[in-house]
Amino acid sequence: MVNEPILKEFYSKNMEFKVSKIKSYYSSVKDELAKVIFPIKQQVRSAYLSVFVVVTVITLFLALIDSIMSLSLSAIMN
Repeated sequence: MVNEPILKEFYSKNMEFKVSKIKSYYSSVKDELAKVIFPIKQQVRSAYLSVFVVVTVITLFLALIDSIMSLSLSAIMN
């Protein structure tokens, strides 16, 4: 048989250790989150527009290349 008081003491200490680790983790997360500098609305808008323009230009370029290759392949096949 297992000695119950010893088990209770072990689980109690083990639980306290886990709780202290969780508290430590959340404390360090809070400290790191305080260091984060979130972008302002103007920066987000500027980044969005930059990405939108680049994606649009690349899309148009690929569409142009696709059309040229399609027309040249059609000319070769006919």
